[in-house]
Amino acid sequence: QVQLVESGGGLVQPGGSLRLSCAASRSIFSIYAMAWYRQAPGKQRELVAVISVGGTTGYADSVKGRFTISRENAKNTVYLQMNSLKPDDTAAYYCAAQLAGPPVYWGQGTQVTVSS
Repeated sequence: QVQLVESGGGLVQPGGSLRLSCAASRSIFSIYAMAWYRQAPGKQRELVAVISVGGTTGYADSVKGRFTISRENAKNTVYLQMNSLKPDDTAAYYCAAQLAGPPVYWGQGTQVTVSS
């Protein structure tokens, strides 16, 4: 059974930082690229960052220079370090596993709220 389990969301003030984690089933971690998506109320889900099996990364323009995606293969875990958070970053964040197309597996999501 494939599982993606996110953690690390919460409430943070503007300018603050959070680190999200996503623990994946070992069966997929060595095969799939891993990604973080987010969905704010009333908006479509959007890609935030992606990392290939080999470690190549990509980011949405809105988070470049502030967010960093990384993967720790020994722990089957992918991280999203979020710095200089803004209210516009408020959303439910989802971990996903994907190949060349859209995500195949999704986590349950973790809420990030940026507010003073």
